[in-house]
Amino acid sequence: MKSIVLASGNPGKKAEIEQLLASFGTRVVTQAELGITEAEEPYENFFENALAKARHAAFATRLPALADDSGLCVDALGGAPGVHSARFAGEPKSDARNNEKLLAEMSPHDDRSAHYVCVLVLMRGPGDTQPLVAQAEWHGEIARAPRGRGGFGYDPYFLVPALGKTAAELAPEEKNRISHRGQALAKLLEMLKSQ
Repeated sequence: MKSIVLASGNPGKKAEIEQLLASFGTRVVTQAELGITEAEEPYENFFENALAKARHAAFATRLPALADDSGLCVDALGGAPGVHSARFAGEPKSDARNNEKLLAEMSPHDDRSAHYVCVLVLMRGPGDTQPLVAQAEWHGEIARAPRGRGGFGYDPYFLVPALGKTAAELAPEEKNRISHRGQALAKLLEMLKSQ
């Protein structure tokens, strides 16, 4: 695939996926750059939302489309914010307000365990009846204060205990190797190679 449409307008996701696909010489363009509006995400699970986004982008552009639906699942909050991670604090989307709400809801809890989930769906074209699907999780804890300047979303609060760093403190190459998105994309690339 020479070019692929990322079914997102999120510059952080684009940068991560571009870096992960760099060795394949695949050009990544977001649907926002092509003037395609975001798809509805009405479902309560990552897979169906990712599939809806991939289909929307593939049909609108007639190109291969990659959709990512991901989020942060916090044990003490019953898995919230989950599929609502991007809009946890409501509209308009705001990382700062989402993190503020997360910290407020975590304040009475001692259990700080959490994990990121990523589901990737690749439609090789608008008529793809067997899209490729890959899923991965990245386990950690919610820090009590932000650390680091990298990443996006909840990354300054997502602590990886084995490394003693938050996701926002990791170099992009390291984060892409161990993150939920990096793991899911590695699985997806293996599927593509095997075909």
